[in-house]
Amino acid sequence: QVQLVESGGGLVQPGGSLRLSCAASGIDFRNYDMNWYRQAPGQQRALVAGITSIGGTTYAGSVKGRFTISRDNTKNTVYLQMKTLTPEDTAVYSCQAVPREEYTGMVYWGKGTLVTVSS
Repeated sequence: QVQLVESGGGLVQPGGSLRLSCAASGIDFRNYDMNWYRQAPGQQRALVAGITSIGGTTYAGSVKGRFTISRDNTKNTVYLQMKTLTPEDTAVYSCQAVPREEYTGMVYWGKGTLVTVSS
C-alpha cells in the first residue's frame, strides 16, 4: 500500500520558519520525482516546489529564495524548508510523487498538512 504522509505543519508567526516532511512508503522512492503543492482557502492547488529523482529543483516564483526542497533517499522522505513566512503562505501543503521518465508507475498524493501564518 502506497502512503505519502506529510508532517510539520502548524501555526507560525509572520517571518517565522517551518520544515515540512513527506515520508513515502510502498514506492521505489528513488524513481520518483517529488513535488510540494499548496492550496489556500478559495484558491486552486498550485505547485510550490519540485525535486527530480536526481536532485534537480524548481520553485514557484512566489517562494523562490525563501523555500528549499530537498530529499533523503535513504529515508524515503522529501522536505520543504520554509523561511520568512507570510500570511499569504497559509495553505494546506501536500506532497506528490510522480514516476520519473521511463519508469512505470502511478502518481500519488498525500493528504496534506496545514500551515497557518498569523500573528
